[in-house]
Amino acid sequence: MRRSSLLGVITVYAALIALFHFYINLRGGISDLWFNAAHFSFLASLGFLLYRARKGSDPEIIPWYDLVLAVLALVPFFFIMATEESIYTRSGSIVMHPLNLVVAGATILLALEVVRRTTGWIIPILMLLAIGYVLFLGRYMTGVFAFAGMTVERFLYRAFYTGEGLFGFIANISASYVFMFMLFAAFLMKSGAGDFIVDLSRVLTSRFRGGAGHVAVFSSALMGTISGSAVANTVSTGSITIPMMVKNGFKPIFAAAVETAASTGGQIMPPIMGAGVFVMAQMTQIPFTTIILVSILPAILYFSSISFYIHIHAKKHGIAATGEGGKVWPILREGSHFFIPLTVLMVLLIKGFTPTYAAGFSILAIIAASWLTRGKRMYPRDILDALAMGTQNMIVTGVLLVSVGIIVGIINISGIGVTFSQLIMEWSGNSLMIALILVAIASLFLGMGLPVTASYIVLAVLSAPALLGLMLSPEMAALAAAGVTVPEMTMYLLSAHLIIFWLSQDSNLTPPVCLAAFAAAGIAGTPPMRTGLEAWKLGKGLYIIPALFAFSPLVSGTWGERFEVFIVALAGILMFTATVEGFWDRPMRWFERLIFGVSALLLLAQDSLFGWESWVDWLPNTHLLGIVSMVLAMGYHKGVK
Repeated sequence: MRRSSLLGVITVYAALIALFHFYINLRGGISDLWFNAAHFSFLASLGFLLYRARKGSDPEIIPWYDLVLAVLALVPFFFIMATEESIYTRSGSIVMHPLNLVVAGATILLALEVVRRTTGWIIPILMLLAIGYVLFLGRYMTGVFAFAGMTVERFLYRAFYTGEGLFGFIANISASYVFMFMLFAAFLMKSGAGDFIVDLSRVLTSRFRGGAGHVAVFSSALMGTISGSAVANTVSTGSITIPMMVKNGFKPIFAAAVETAASTGGQIMPPIMGAGVFVMAQMTQIPFTTIILVSILPAILYFSSISFYIHIHAKKHGIAATGEGGKVWPILREGSHFFIPLTVLMVLLIKGFTPTYAAGFSILAIIAASWLTRGKRMYPRDILDALAMGTQNMIVTGVLLVSVGIIVGIINISGIGVTFSQLIMEWSGNSLMIALILVAIASLFLGMGLPVTASYIVLAVLSAPALLGLMLSPEMAALAAAGVTVPEMTMYLLSAHLIIFWLSQDSNLTPPVCLAAFAAAGIAGTPPMRTGLEAWKLGKGLYIIPALFAFSPLVSGTWGERFEVFIVALAGILMFTATVEGFWDRPMRWFERLIFGVSALLLLAQDSLFGWESWVDWLPNTHLLGIVSMVLAMGYHKGVK
């Protein structure tokens, strides 16, 4: 059957799925287990209609077996509704009848297949290895990874009917927070937010050297506040900014790398920050508003680091400002309605409403605000398309998060998470820096096969406890062991998760996977791997800033301490960038490069140097020395031709 003949049906079906999620998230009415099962069933059924079994298949032809799979994908939801109560006997024991076992096993197979179609083979293979480990492979292992195993019946029950499997807390995050914010982003984009963001960025940055590059950074930062996806960010803004940068004088590969690195920042830019931040809030039980507030300064540091590269690169190659002036006010007036839903979202979050509730009412605010500007009004057809777009954009993320629930459940059931954390503590020799390097390496390898969100989830379960243990003082560790929680401990927990969350982003720009780099390379017509390597160079902030999370009060301190670290780190990253490029106003001599590098190290360091007391109570002496050496280095560089 041709897809075009079902296009209208698929659009309406996707819109109905969105309306179902919208209603349940705002009004409730069914249990979490039923809701999570419905979330998977509806997205998987739509996935079988839109994603083919083989890459070479004609996307416009929907085979009969995909129609069958789309119908079968609906069975888990209706089966759970019909049979959940029947598995509990009067004696309180659990009885899984043969039909229960067949449906549970078939649901896992459906999950494997739909994830394979949407994300590739890596996650299904990891799922199969995890299932094999908990059923029988663990018996053949020795040492810390040995596991006695469990019966097939027990495993299928826990994977299908409990919070330790497909329909657990990660699926609930996907069905609620992630879906609603994906829908919110779809409505904003449908109402014309993308064009407004690029136009505003162009006007604001046109007077800066290498202005087209700064357009990419600024527009990606703004787009990241609503999309939370590096690839979507790259495709939506990169199709405009990459040709603009090339026209401005940048080489295509550098233009593609800038867009890749900037778009990667979309997943660390508040208020949405991608699907991972919702998982983080649930795993840590830290309020969503707290996470996004402490993430603002680090996100600015990251985008600033890319702008520094662009500025120095433009000076080095004689690239001037774009000169495409224009007035800000007409653009702001034309797109002012976009600020209304964003304001509604932030006010509701600050007032203590749940992110799901805030996103739902912000979607309604988008529709209402669109009528304030002629030409941007959302009519019923536009609303239908936005609903369908949000659901279709959610398919890959949704089925991925539901399926990863099995891996996380098995990690918890088998105790591998505790074992892995203990191994990190052992291998690092209780050194936080070595532990950070180990986590970064693990993140890099995981990122070669897993999407960002899945990489964060797996790594957080395995290594967050170890990082937290190394960051806590002996006194705090003793309190934690006694079950006592203090506010400072909560912020250290957030620091540990943010470290992992940031390091997980490197799969967007680090070869060989680098999905965002592949997307940018496709637009620029450049080699994907070389584009990824150039983007990796520009995205060094993904490694520097997590180190600040670990060794400075950028997350865990007071706001005064955070701003002190932020300002000094901004200078440190500038000096680091100049050192890497070997250029400021002119090419550096070797000793100038060395002094610039030492200045960067002093500005980014946090401990007192040689144990000396600082001359200023609130400023470490490393920062004082760094500021002095930076001023001297800059002065000498400018004074000597």
